[in-house]
Amino acid sequence: MAVNEQSAPLSSDEETLHALGYAQELRRRMSGFSNFAVSFTIISILSGCLTLYGYGMNTGGPAIIVWGWPIVGFMTLMVGLSMAEVCSSFPTAGGLYYWSAKLARRNGPAWAWFTGWFNFLGQVAITAGIDFGAAFFINALLNLQWGVSTAHWVTILIFAAVLLVHGLLNQFGIRLVSLLNNVSVWWHITGVLLIVAVLIFVPSHHASASYVFTSTFNTTGWHSLFYVLLLGLLLAQYTFTGYDASAHMTEETHNASRSGPRGIVMSILVSLVAGWVLLIGITFAIQKAHYSTYLGALVPPAQVFATAIGDTGAKLLLLVAIGAQLFCGMSSVTANSRMIYAFSRDGALPGSNLWHKVNHRTRTPTNAIWLAAAGALILGLPYLWNSSAYAAVTSIATIGLYIAYVTPTFLRLRQGAAFNRGPWHLGRWSYLVGTIAVIWVVFITILFMLPTASPITVGNFNYTIVAVLAVIGFAGIYWLVSAKNWFTGPKIQGSAEELAAIEQELST
Repeated sequence: MAVNEQSAPLSSDEETLHALGYAQELRRRMSGFSNFAVSFTIISILSGCLTLYGYGMNTGGPAIIVWGWPIVGFMTLMVGLSMAEVCSSFPTAGGLYYWSAKLARRNGPAWAWFTGWFNFLGQVAITAGIDFGAAFFINALLNLQWGVSTAHWVTILIFAAVLLVHGLLNQFGIRLVSLLNNVSVWWHITGVLLIVAVLIFVPSHHASASYVFTSTFNTTGWHSLFYVLLLGLLLAQYTFTGYDASAHMTEETHNASRSGPRGIVMSILVSLVAGWVLLIGITFAIQKAHYSTYLGALVPPAQVFATAIGDTGAKLLLLVAIGAQLFCGMSSVTANSRMIYAFSRDGALPGSNLWHKVNHRTRTPTNAIWLAAAGALILGLPYLWNSSAYAAVTSIATIGLYIAYVTPTFLRLRQGAAFNRGPWHLGRWSYLVGTIAVIWVVFITILFMLPTASPITVGNFNYTIVAVLAVIGFAGIYWLVSAKNWFTGPKIQGSAEELAAIEQELST
């Protein structure tokens, strides 16, 4: 006689999840490598590095592109290590907002509420930034091949189509997404090696080492080079986002209390090395005689490729980059939907019953997937009238995510020795690493809300501060007027018997 899921013994992962108060509603089919692959794919050096390369050229030039990367990478590693330690203690899809609720000495629901809303903003914005970047590159390729217009409305149509594809892919279930993420790791590594190798051996001329490592440029209108160089750090900091995906996928990962933390840390480390190689390789391929054409291009790396190796070679390298960006966007929708699912499971989003709903056939939060895609599309629409909208979206993603990233770390520092460590932890380095992480995030949060161009006009206004204040205002008013009376933080779904009943219902 078959043994049903209700009477089957629980795995250690399921026992841990039950202890945290949740049923195993999502399918646990991801390996530790697959968990790493999701975060590595969302960091996507072939997305962030390339889509903001032109921004870096305008705000500091080669020097900030090359040296900003390892500086930001090291500081990001501090943030990631601190997050990983907390993830090991609380391996649940809720991730950051759940951690804040459990780590706060008092007012846990309020800490969870605001952490969750910033994470929601950052996740939606990072999806928008990734797929918008992919739309830029696809538009550039279509322009090179068939002369397709690069008008803003065309880019927006491509952006919407990419989001639609990513929503559909995520509907098919975690097995397909996991497989594509595994492929994505090798696509990214092979793609970086291919692009760098081609740019080393094919061009007849390369920039000098002094040009690559020391030259600076400033087209922002600001007279302070130091300020402009700081603005240029956005290229690296935006790329180093999305690794909280390893935490959001822990309810679908085997050995989650170790695999989740390792996924966070290893995705940052591998990206740090591979991304630096990529940026140095592209910068050496710059043809100085064509520098002005790069600044005015829709996708400056495409112009670098074209002037260095010709149009045909440039198209092939663009295909490599576009493939990586499409993998990246798909994974971002996955992680975003899991965060929405978990936040809604605890009743924090308007219409939570709708967004928390799980498809019985695929065991995926289908409605949350489409909310993630629709929210990203809305954030990208200002590009129709504001040419600086893409930079603003990347700033919103960076600030929203990093505020959510560091809040649990701040609360963990306040707990001191009272913090209950998981099997993966930092030991005596925990306090130092966490303090560095908090200071860094405070710094970049202020920096990336500052004006990026002078004089400030409607066309170049950095609306990051508007989006951030809108979220603070909405979440704050919603909390004071209503949520403080009913939102109690992460909910316990039921007793052991009730959790088993939920799992049994989903399996039938």
